[in-house]
Amino acid sequence: MFELFKKQLSNKFPFLETKKLLLATSGGLDSMVMLDLFQKSGHDIAIAHCNFQLRGLESFGDQNFIQEYADNSGVPIFVTQFDTTAFAKDFKLSTQVAARELRYNWFYELLETEEYDYILTAHHADDNLETFLINLSRGTGLEGLTGIPEHNGDIVRPLLAFTRQDILEYAQSKNIAWREDSSNASDKYLRNKIRHDLVPLLKELNPQFMDTFQKTQSYLQDASVMVEDASIMVYQQVVSQEDEIFYIDLLQLLKLPNYKSYLYQWLKDFGFHSWEDIYDLVDSLSGKQIYSSHFRLLKDREQLILSPIVLDEEDVQYFINQNEQDVNVPLKLSLRKVNAITNPCNTSIFVDEEVLEFPLVLKKWKEGDIFQPQGMGGKTKKLSKFFKDEKLSLLEKENTWVLWSGDSVVWIIGRRADERFKVQTKTKNIINIQLV
Repeated sequence: MFELFKKQLSNKFPFLETKKLLLATSGGLDSMVMLDLFQKSGHDIAIAHCNFQLRGLESFGDQNFIQEYADNSGVPIFVTQFDTTAFAKDFKLSTQVAARELRYNWFYELLETEEYDYILTAHHADDNLETFLINLSRGTGLEGLTGIPEHNGDIVRPLLAFTRQDILEYAQSKNIAWREDSSNASDKYLRNKIRHDLVPLLKELNPQFMDTFQKTQSYLQDASVMVEDASIMVYQQVVSQEDEIFYIDLLQLLKLPNYKSYLYQWLKDFGFHSWEDIYDLVDSLSGKQIYSSHFRLLKDREQLILSPIVLDEEDVQYFINQNEQDVNVPLKLSLRKVNAITNPCNTSIFVDEEVLEFPLVLKKWKEGDIFQPQGMGGKTKKLSKFFKDEKLSLLEKENTWVLWSGDSVVWIIGRRADERFKVQTKTKNIINIQLV
């Protein structure tokens, strides 16, 4: 196995050669074999061990075992202890998810503080198969069937090409000591039930099952790359972006025979789960919305609009004092005294300074707000009616800021100025306000 391991490193992980490597080591069979292989290959390594305090004295036995190994071998070691149960309770997580969060947060902290380059974990081919079957049993897209990635950012998994049997035989032949985790014998967890009951049956039905599975997963990975390429090509024709907001053209989307697959591919990383509701959104009435934890998907006429969820800014106000020339929050405005009007437009207005009441106020519009649109001879209009006439989407209305002088609207910013503040023939001091 060692020769195959060295070949694997040379072919797939040559970038590890001169790097400082942090080996996640529990003391179990898989991580102790990984530790042995990397020691023999001459890499610059250190051990990172987490005591999750979930198995009483057994957890501290694992910690003492790996500490003694490090002391005898001279390998640098980092050890930490977590109150995993309390963390899971505080953040309403399962024990497994809590342990993962704690583990990887600490690993990344070590990379930064101790200046290591990569985290190495001892996942192997059987772990890959179990993950595949778990995802298959719960329902998943193609990416859930392509397996655990060998290299994902700072995390490297160099043993994925080897089976649990390969690792066991190597450990026995080299007299490598390890600790058994008693929780691995329990069928309390889905992964253990799959490991103990389903996988042995599959291997009994087909003694070459691991080989055929790995080939199949390789085909799925190739197909996933092809899907990603096709998704990017179509994305460029259907989706446009302005800052953090994405617009999906439904007329173009519905020309695709399998548009649901593209929607899934584009939206899966934004935290959505109710896929049937998203697919139904395409044919829904304008204004319907679906939320993930951080994003909103809105149906607006012939498009879907994806945007981040922002905090309610309805009551937030920003003040502009007299003689203040530049405003940077919540949007960029320029206020300059000028001698004449030049090219007024929706993003550049000219107002009579003597009519203004300072400080001016920037805030979001509210239902019931009215103004006198410039060019309408002093007639009043509700902002809500103006927005409807302008055919603004819900998102556009929510993102509209209004400039006020006292109790009067000066400017629906970027859209229409108010009649009451326009420059007259008798105006002496003109201020040009621009949306930058």
